[in-house]
Amino acid sequence: MKYLSQFLESLSAERGYALNTLEAYARDIKDFNIFLKGKVLEEVKKTDIQQYLLHLKERIIASSSRARKLSALRQFFSFLVEEEVIFDNPTLLIDLPKQERRLPKTLTEEEVFALIEATRELDSRERVRLSCLLEILYATGMRVSELVSLHLKTALLALRTAQEKGEAFFIIKGKGNVERLTPLTSSAIKALEDYLKVRETFEVSVHGKKWLFPSRSVEGHLTRQRFGQLLKSFALQAGIPSHRISPHVIRHAFATHLLHHGADLLSVQKLLGHADISTTQIYTHVMEVQKQKLVFDHHPLSDATKNSRKA
Repeated sequence: MKYLSQFLESLSAERGYALNTLEAYARDIKDFNIFLKGKVLEEVKKTDIQQYLLHLKERIIASSSRARKLSALRQFFSFLVEEEVIFDNPTLLIDLPKQERRLPKTLTEEEVFALIEATRELDSRERVRLSCLLEILYATGMRVSELVSLHLKTALLALRTAQEKGEAFFIIKGKGNVERLTPLTSSAIKALEDYLKVRETFEVSVHGKKWLFPSRSVEGHLTRQRFGQLLKSFALQAGIPSHRISPHVIRHAFATHLLHHGADLLSVQKLLGHADISTTQIYTHVMEVQKQKLVFDHHPLSDATKNSRKA
C-alpha cells in the first residue's frame, strides 16, 4: 500500500513504537484500504471514514477495536498531511466509538500461588523454565512481550547486583523506548538461578544466544503465544479453568495484589510502565468489585448467607 511503509518507519524512528504495535497499525490501515475498493487516499473524505466505521460495527467488531482502528487512521492521515500528500485529515471531526468499561480479568493470590506450585511438581527443564517465567512475571508485572524478549545479560546483571548489594532488578525498555526498573523478589531470583542451570539445553542457534529464553522461533526467543499455551496447560493442575489464564492476567494480578496490600497508585503505574495513571486506575475498580463480592457472599444479612442457612 502506498505510503504505508514510510509511515511505519516514521513511527519506529520518531516514537520508538514496538514491532507488535507497528504490525497492528499495518493491519488496521490495510483493512481500511481493502474497504476503499481501489479509491485513492487523496480522495478519501470524512464520509468514507464514517462508512468504514459503520461497516466495522455491522461486522460486530468491538467498540475498543473500532476505536483503535480509527486512532491508527488518524495518525496515518496526519502523516499524509505532514508529507503534503493531502491537505486535510478526514478523521479529525469523527468521535471515537463509545467503549464499554470492562474490568480486567485477574486471579486471587491463592490462585497465583497454586499456579506457581503446579509448575514445581514436575521435574523437567520445561518445568524449570515455566516456573522462572511465572515467578518473574508475577514479581515484576512486566508485559509478556518484555518478558519473553529479556536479554541474558539483563538477567546476569540482576543476579550480580543481588550478590553484591542484596537486591535485584531488571532494567526494562518498554513502550516508546522508556526505561524503568522492575525489582525482583527472592523467590523470582531463586527461580532464575535454577533456570540458568538448564538454559543452555534450550539453545538452538547463535541467533538465540543473546536471549534469556531462547527458542526455535524466527525471533530467536520464546514467543508470547507459546508462553501462553504453556501457562494454560498448567492451569488445570492448579485447579484453574484455562480460559481464565493468560500472561496478561498474571500482570493484572500483580497490580491488583500490590494495591490490595497498600501500594500507592503512582508506584504501581511506574512498575507497570503505564504512560497515563488513568490506565492504572482501572485496578482500583477491580478491588472495589472484589470488596462488594466479599460483602455479598459473607455478610450475615446478605442473600447468599441467608440461603446457606436455610439449606
